[in-house]
Amino acid sequence: MAAKLNPYLQFNGDARQALEFYQSVLGGELTLNTYGQFGQADGPSADKIMHGNLITQLGFTLMAADAPPDMATQPGSNFSISISGEAADADALRGYFVKLAEGGQVHVPLEKQMWGDEFGMCTDRHGINWMVDISG
Repeated sequence: MAAKLNPYLQFNGDARQALEFYQSVLGGELTLNTYGQFGQADGPSADKIMHGNLITQLGFTLMAADAPPDMATQPGSNFSISISGEAADADALRGYFVKLAEGGQVHVPLEKQMWGDEFGMCTDRHGINWMVDISG
C-alpha cells in the first residue's frame, strides 16, 4: 500500500455522530475504535472515539477522533493533515515528520504507540497540524 495523505478531524465528544453523518453523505465503510478498546476502559472517555476511519467507494479517506479531555479543540482549527503508510515507506515518512517539525512544535514524538504503530504529531512553522503514522 502506498502512503496516503488525508484530513484528520478532532471533535469535543461528538466524533461518532459526525462520522456517521459524513458516512450518510459520502457513503463508504466506517470503522470506529473507542478509548476503552485501547486500555482506557474505566476512564471518563471510554466510549469516546480514539480513532474513526471512513473510506468511501470513490477512495476518499476521512479520519476523526474525540480529543482527550486535556486537549482543547476550537471549531475551524480542529483538524490535522495525516500522512500514513507501511513499514516499507518508514524512512520517507520519518523524514517528512522531521522536516515538518523543523521550526515548528512537536506535540507527540514519532515513536511506537500502544496500538503498535509508530505515530507522531507536530505543528509546522506555518501553524498547520500534522500526524504521521507508520503501520506496525
